[in-house]
Amino acid sequence: MLVHGDADIVGLTLGDSGLRERDISVLTLHRGAAVVPNPRASVVLESDDRLLCFGKLEEMRSMIPARRKRSRKVKKLPKVPIHEQE
Repeated sequence: MLVHGDADIVGLTLGDSGLRERDISVLTLHRGAAVVPNPRASVVLESDDRLLCFGKLEEMRSMIPARRKRSRKVKKLPKVPIHEQE
């Protein structure tokens, strides 16, 4: 999981983040080039931390912010292939 800058858990320790209460265990913390295996509960979470987690999939999915709906316009292919247009 990627910890976004506006996430509620930024600035909290792993112990205070509520992950344990949701049955989510953090196995590894990636911070820039540093890798922290089995991070302690006292580690403070920062923006852009990447967490390798084990736990209930639905709990982890519930922590991901909803994506903005954007319209995707599908372009139609030209009738004449591009390489033949030149």
